[in-house]
Order: sequence, then structure tokens, then C-alpha cells
Amino acid sequence: MKLEILAIGVHPDDAELGCGGVLALEAAKGTATGIVDLTAGELGTRGTVELRAEEASAAAEVLGLKARENLGFADGFFRNDEQHQRKLIAAIRKYQPRIVITNAPDDRHPDHGRAAELTYDACFLAGLRQIKTSANGTPQDPWRPEILLHYIQDRYLKPDIVIDITEVMETKMDSIKAHSSQFFDPESKEPETYISSRNFYDALYGRAQELGRSCQFRYAEGFLCRRILGVKQITDLV
Repeated sequence: MKLEILAIGVHPDDAELGCGGVLALEAAKGTATGIVDLTAGELGTRGTVELRAEEASAAAEVLGLKARENLGFADGFFRNDEQHQRKLIAAIRKYQPRIVITNAPDDRHPDHGRAAELTYDACFLAGLRQIKTSANGTPQDPWRPEILLHYIQDRYLKPDIVIDITEVMETKMDSIKAHSSQFFDPESKEPETYISSRNFYDALYGRAQELGRSCQFRYAEGFLCRRILGVKQITDLV
């Protein structure tokens, strides 16, 4: 299945938090979108692997994704090495996205920065024809996405571009709430964590407002890019 936009997140709720608005916005336009989760989030304090998989599927429905899969890397212990690169290369070639959006290059959780580097390397290597991969026994063609963006996570990083998600902000929040084991739930009997507090949930609105303010958007998501972003004509800027 060819996708226009592929979000890659190391944990099953990362993409929803970082770029759920853009995914919902594009899916509503008919754009083919999907998520690849690198791990099952098995080291999380709350929930189980099975429950988190169910929640990821529910969130995919909310966002209108065309595809979602989990590569089964070890939460907390995966590495940016050949073994992991080859698996991610195969996934990139499988979906042939024009745009990849992935974890923040620097963040509170060490997995996020490591996943960012892994994705950056895999996107480049996926375009080299001498690297051989296959899917279901069929050789894959090389494929390199046109652009790689990094979403902003816990730490505030100055974005290179912000995208207005005002009209889908509640859809984004619904996709986050689909991961009910992880986030604020006053009825939960599980241990409280950094992301399960009401303060964290409310701060998601604050972050979206903060990112949108400079462009006079009510809510926005921000992204970083390692290369200069360009437009074909100046009127595309407004």
C-alpha cells in the first residue's frame, strides 16, 4: 500500500501526540496516511502490550489511517544499527511515502532521539539500490522519501514550520484519548505517571496554542527539518 505520509513513532502514542493533527487533517482530504510504531511500549508503567495494541488500532480509526503496523523493536533497548535499519528500510520501501514524520531529535525520553537518528539513516539508506530487502519473498525497489520532518515532543524545540490544525484539534485529542491506559483517567487504579496527569493532558492544548500563536492559528503542530524548506512561488507562503 503506497502512502503519501508515513508517521514513525518509537512508542504507540508518539505519532498521535506529535503529528496527530496533521494526519487527521490530511486523511480528511483523502490523503493516504499511516503509522509505523517501532516498539510496543512494553516498558510503560501502565497498560499491557495487548491493551496498547488495541488502543493503537482504535486511534488509527479515529485518525482515518490507511495502515498501521508495529515493527516489534525492544522498547528502551533498540539501537540504530544495521539490523534495525534494515527492518525500517523494508517498511519505508513497503509504503513508499513522499513524506516521513518522526520523533524529536532531542527529548526527555532517550528513545525519542535515538529513533529520530534511526529514521533519518533508514530514509537515506532506503534509496540505495545495492541494499537488498524483500517483503513476503518479493524483492523491494529502492525508495527515498522526498522530505523527513521531526515532530516536537516533551521539550520545546523551535519549529522550522508550523501547520494549522485548529479544525482537527479535537480529533487529535480523541486519538490521544484512545490510548486510555496511558493518559489522564480519574477512574484508573494504575500508578500515576508523568503523562497520566491532568496537567500533562491540559498542557497538550497549551503547546498547540503556543505553536500556533506566532502565525495567528488557534492550534498548530510544529516540525523541524534538517534541510532548507522551499516553495515554488512566494504566494505559497500565505
